[in-house]
Amino acid sequence: MEYRQLGQSDLQVSAITFGAWAIGGWMWGGTERKDAREAIRASIDQGVTSIDTAPIYGMGTSEEIVGEALEGIARDKVQVLTKFGLTWEGSKGQFYFKSKDNSNKDIDIYKYAGKEHVIKECEDSLRRLRTDYIDLYQIHWADETTPIEETFEAVLRLQEQGKIRAAGVCNYNAAQMERAESVLSLASNQVPFSMVERTIEKELVPYCIENKKGILAYSPLQRGILTGKIKPGHQFGEGDHRPGTKFYQPDNIARINAFLGLIKPLAETKNATLAQLVIRWTIERPGITVALVGARDAGQAVQNAKAIDIKLAPEEIDFINKHLHALTLV
Repeated sequence: MEYRQLGQSDLQVSAITFGAWAIGGWMWGGTERKDAREAIRASIDQGVTSIDTAPIYGMGTSEEIVGEALEGIARDKVQVLTKFGLTWEGSKGQFYFKSKDNSNKDIDIYKYAGKEHVIKECEDSLRRLRTDYIDLYQIHWADETTPIEETFEAVLRLQEQGKIRAAGVCNYNAAQMERAESVLSLASNQVPFSMVERTIEKELVPYCIENKKGILAYSPLQRGILTGKIKPGHQFGEGDHRPGTKFYQPDNIARINAFLGLIKPLAETKNATLAQLVIRWTIERPGITVALVGARDAGQAVQNAKAIDIKLAPEEIDFINKHLHALTLV
């Protein structure tokens, strides 16, 4: 495994980090707790030391599973990354969207990061994670009803109390990051990034490089489509959110698969899967510190971690980028 400093913090994280959204079951069509625990432990056996979760992933389920999986593992050998600022309890803050929990009950999701709520969320996460500190505490989405400065005063207090080691943001633009920075130093920003979703390269990546902030890329496999396993006509399970997204429209599934067909021979020469090639490409991109990759069982977890073993020469990266440049989605 490769380990990278997260911004200017004292956190060293694994370049491939376990993303624990899917194991929470929420919006992914259920979860199997035993398989999820084994996936986390298999990742750790492969040198993955960083686990990224959030309360909203299954309304606490993902954090609970992470806590269970890390029982008996020396706490200083892993980095626990979690989030705050999305709530399904109450109606304070900014309404986000309607959803269902894992028992199919209707819930309303709100963005809320008021000072006292942030403190409460941290305590709840510590309990579910079975730990007394969080390595990286990240706001999940901006809450327009609460001043950023107020939110990060709460985060600063948590840092001073030793309950978190470093602070981060998710889905923030550069201007929002600067406001948070007026209160405390940020380690990182967690944002969507993949071969087919590169919006952050326009403004955010240059900002983070210039200001020495880490970037955690989530959905680097674009929620599975860049594995090459999802073909036109794919049947998704009940509760799976992906068919409603841009990348899973029939024309785009076909176009993405055509692109993957062009780079698959390169993966084969390296004895690698398409997913492994895509993960390695992602962590080679300028400014990208970490690729967050989910797995729902031990086999997937091991395959993801082994992407680190792939080496890409400059001309091979150029070959991928040439075909990527020609890919247009509708």
